[in-house]
Amino acid sequence: MTKRSVAVVAVLALAAGCSGQGSPQPQGNAPAAGRAPTLNVEVVTAGLTHGWDVGFLPDGKALVTQRPGKLTLLSSTRPGATATAVQADFADLFARSEGGLMGLLVHPAFATNRRFVTCQTTQADTRLVNWRLSEDGTRAERTGNLLTGIPVSSGRHSGCRMELANDGSLLVGTGDAARAASAQDRNGLGGKVLRLDLETGGPAPGNPFAGSADPQERLLWTYGHRNVQGLAKRPGTDQVFAAEHGPDVDDEVNLLRPGGNYGWDPSRGGTVGGYDEDVPMTDLRRFPDAVAATWSSGSPTEALCGAAFLSGLNWGDLDGTLAVTALKGSKLMLFTLDPAGAVRQVATPAELNDTHGRLRGARPGPDGALYVTTSNGDDDKLLRISR
Repeated sequence: MTKRSVAVVAVLALAAGCSGQGSPQPQGNAPAAGRAPTLNVEVVTAGLTHGWDVGFLPDGKALVTQRPGKLTLLSSTRPGATATAVQADFADLFARSEGGLMGLLVHPAFATNRRFVTCQTTQADTRLVNWRLSEDGTRAERTGNLLTGIPVSSGRHSGCRMELANDGSLLVGTGDAARAASAQDRNGLGGKVLRLDLETGGPAPGNPFAGSADPQERLLWTYGHRNVQGLAKRPGTDQVFAAEHGPDVDDEVNLLRPGGNYGWDPSRGGTVGGYDEDVPMTDLRRFPDAVAATWSSGSPTEALCGAAFLSGLNWGDLDGTLAVTALKGSKLMLFTLDPAGAVRQVATPAELNDTHGRLRGARPGPDGALYVTTSNGDDDKLLRISR
């Protein structure tokens, strides 16, 4: 292959969103498509730039992160909400490629402590930052780092989604930063799902590698991931699902098991140089005990992103369905699961199938609706979805 051909391949890979340069054999196990339900889609606000995540405040307002380093306070979660820019210090933000201001989590005691956490990239690392919102909502004060040291490179494969587990611990999905050894390196934080104490940033009690001599390994809940973009806990259970980008094939939905290896290894056990994406997303030959995907797209990929469960009687027969957004696929995918977490069918509602462009964040609101951010880079929106 000529140098010019290599360059063309690289450009095409980047244009695909999160596809890789290799061509592994698809492992897809997607079931037949289910009947698509009819949904009601409303625009809460527009004028955002790469909307990434949304967090709900106890007074009915909401915060929205935007990847270039913007934080917005919404007066409500209803259409026509007033959007106010929140002044915050993002001087060290490294907003490049897929990195920037990403995940957001509102502290469960926000009513008394006004605290929230963001996940954001700097030139040194990806980190979790503690903030305190002013009483009038116009300013956010940075109060320290909750966790540092998640790897970063060009901004590619930055993760970075947060979710509170049922026991109050903080789950954090990270990307491998396109570093070949990251996902299988249990002494590093890239390509993992971490489980932290929300107050200290230290390991949560009961972590699978709690006895390790390495402080970073003690934070791990699962490993062997490529780029975790969504985390969702299933109501009424202890099940947590992750949505993850594959290379050219095999986006995955994974049911997380403490201590589980999810089989991504572009270093081929350290035997090759560079970042070799011509490997299986879940390499069961190299790692026979790796956890197989609950659902795998095969080819083509969708660039899965945010994940959230629809919950409540207002959803009718969709109650308990896993909703997953797609960037490249520009759609919302609805996964019907059995009690054990296996996918029985997948449906794509017409109202969110290539109608609003790239869909990124997905969060269940306190009103029972699903809130989704778009990530097109121009006049992005926060959408309110209901039945």
